[in-house]
Amino acid sequence: MGVRAEATPNPNALKFTTDKLIFQGDASISVMPGDTSEHAILNDLMEVDGVDNVFGYQNFITVNKGFDTEWDELQPKVIEVFDKHGLA
Repeated sequence: MGVRAEATPNPNALKFTTDKLIFQGDASISVMPGDTSEHAILNDLMEVDGVDNVFGYQNFITVNKGFDTEWDELQPKVIEVFDKHGLA
């Protein structure tokens, strides 16, 4: 089924859900600008132009975009990162 993008109450955030487990355990992971993570997919997402921060838990990652970025341009780039990591 691949990756599904879902709207959130925040118009600058989309939740990307997969059928595969991305993160083990019950802890969530957040990466803010200037931070790095032990999870390569989060670091790769943070390198995408227009991504402001990311939040991951089990089988989803919520991506927050910058105010001057449009989802039409950003969403395919986010999906590419999921695909690179075998999740799309």
